[in-house]
Amino acid sequence: MKNKNYISLQSILFLCLGIVVFSSCEREFSDEVQFATFPPNGDVFIDAFSAGLDYFPFVDAGADPEAFSVETNDVFDGDAAMRFDVPAFGNGFVGAAFNTTVTRDLSGFDALTFYAKASQAASINAIGFGISAETANKFQVTANNLGVSTRWEKYVIPIPDASKLTEETGLFWLAEGASFEGDEGGYVLWFDEIKFEKLGTVAQPRPTIFDGQELVEQAFTGSSIPITGLTQTFNLDNGVNQTVIAAPSYYDFSSSDVGVAVVSELGEISIVGAGTSTISALLANVRAAGSLEVTSSGSLQASPDPIHPAANVKSIFSDAYADDTSSNFSPGFGGSTTETKVTSTDNGDVLVYNNNNFTGIIFDNTVDASGLTFLHIDVYVQAPGLEVGVQIRDSGANQMIETDVNTGLPIGDDRDRRFDLTGLTVGQWTSFNIALDGDIANQKNNLAALILTGGPNFIFDNVYFFTE
Repeated sequence: MKNKNYISLQSILFLCLGIVVFSSCEREFSDEVQFATFPPNGDVFIDAFSAGLDYFPFVDAGADPEAFSVETNDVFDGDAAMRFDVPAFGNGFVGAAFNTTVTRDLSGFDALTFYAKASQAASINAIGFGISAETANKFQVTANNLGVSTRWEKYVIPIPDASKLTEETGLFWLAEGASFEGDEGGYVLWFDEIKFEKLGTVAQPRPTIFDGQELVEQAFTGSSIPITGLTQTFNLDNGVNQTVIAAPSYYDFSSSDVGVAVVSELGEISIVGAGTSTISALLANVRAAGSLEVTSSGSLQASPDPIHPAANVKSIFSDAYADDTSSNFSPGFGGSTTETKVTSTDNGDVLVYNNNNFTGIIFDNTVDASGLTFLHIDVYVQAPGLEVGVQIRDSGANQMIETDVNTGLPIGDDRDRRFDLTGLTVGQWTSFNIALDGDIANQKNNLAALILTGGPNFIFDNVYFFTE
């Protein structure tokens, strides 16, 4: 990304401060002084890229950089349209952001609009605006599963709160691809007349946090809880209720007791003391449906002290032992909603999982557990009725994790051992020793990962393989 070619207000203030320090003079800005603003240009693609616009494919995530082109034969209006060739399953996906080096003031608009069609009826996985290195995606907006037909139609993605978009560079983005064999793929998408507009017909805002649910949760001092389920719904002039996922920075969060919990602009609740606080939010001065009543009992109690000799242990995560390998605790599996955080407490580090559906602990180097007989895990929960599923994966001689995309079962030379952590007691640590038996009993020399399901909220400590 190119650097901005303007002097920021902060730079002006810094320079002025230097004048005050070195010349010992004071000077106030005249009421008539006008600070630089950015152009209110809403055009993205109208027959060509608008000023400063460039194409940034999500290559690191596996997107095909050659999937995008400019079409001159099949257009809605004018001379050109955007074209995306969505590959068949197994050949990557279409994914890119269209950003501009000419920062825009979009506060006078209420929606991103465009015309689109496809070579077959399809559903775009994710599309929107606001992916920008300049703003660290602070104002990202996402519409999921947007249906497109084989004829040109106009689509509207509302802006949750346009007053926030005074300095925006992320004008358009999408991600679409086949996620399994037989899923839609091998077709063409076209877009034309992409621009921000002031429609005046985007009405009846209905924002939510936590998907509109009134939640109650236990926590401990030093922990953090992400605010999830952030959506904004508007009624459009065609009668459609269009819902988008809104980035946390669109919201104004509040805590009823900041001595218990505080909320960052990025929607992270930090527990700072004992007591009870209710978290709520406004979006463009409209109260969001949903809240969280969080009760902190103070510091997290210590997990049980491990009793196994270090010589009989290969550790994955524990303050009591040197880890046998470093691990990736946030692998970012596609479709995962899990937030994982290594949290420091008064009694050492713990692994905190929030909003888990499935995630993993991926070992940077495989673990040879040939002479070991158990996996140990200490688990802590703050709500009743929870269960956590654990899958111990051996990657085989090729040391590659191979999984059937339809069944989730290991394939090739991989083996696994599955176990459910049940009988968890709220507010207490529960210890589990999982035998390395079953399908993995004779193949545990290349242990590569632990796959975790269920919860959705739980805490792990003292994760290690051992023998008696």
